[in-house]
Amino acid sequence: MQYIRVNDLAFHYENEPVLENISFEVNPGDFVMLTGENGAAKTTLLRNILGLLKPTKGTVSLSSKNRKGKKLVVGYVPQQVASFNAGFPSTVLELVQSGRFQRGKWFKKLDKHDKEHVRRSLESVGMWDMRHKKIGELSGGQKQRISIARVFATDPNLFVLDEPTTGMDVHSREQFYQLLKHNSEAHGKGILMVTHDHEELRRYADKHIELVRKEGSPWRCFSMDSCKELSKHHSSFH
Repeated sequence: MQYIRVNDLAFHYENEPVLENISFEVNPGDFVMLTGENGAAKTTLLRNILGLLKPTKGTVSLSSKNRKGKKLVVGYVPQQVASFNAGFPSTVLELVQSGRFQRGKWFKKLDKHDKEHVRRSLESVGMWDMRHKKIGELSGGQKQRISIARVFATDPNLFVLDEPTTGMDVHSREQFYQLLKHNSEAHGKGILMVTHDHEELRRYADKHIELVRKEGSPWRCFSMDSCKELSKHHSSFH
């Protein structure tokens, strides 16, 4: 099965061609990185996949079921998702715990498994030690990290991540990539991640999709140049 299937997608803003000839799949267990120069419409492609924009041509299919036949849960982290202001009343821990409520636990007490999942989610982005701080006290980069942790807490089947490591240092990025690799290999999660750090990510990703300008066409027109299998590396994350 495919969690994402894109077939000959084209997208125009009014009459301006932005994307064309895009075809690829993301299956359970795939770790796919999506790259391209600035202005290559990577975010536009994600928004087409998620149904926030409608393709001008071609099709996008997002599975309704996960590999176990249950409803597919998608964890989406947009670019610069953090917009909490200084008066936001929640603590870091409370915000990330709220991610568990999406799994049918509204008004229910979180059990030991839920709490462990929240702890691991915060540790994965280096924010466990700041769990009792108010959201409004955090820097922009820290807010971005806890937004990612909240997505991890929802335990999605498919991660769609738009440059999620912005503001992270090298060590934090490495831990984050190891966690994603572990989720794809050990738990069969599908991952589609837009990144600028493609050299760092190359040893973890299974596939690389690169958006490039198509020769002889308008400068905003991009096509998929490659969707090649990368050599698989097993992570040390447990």
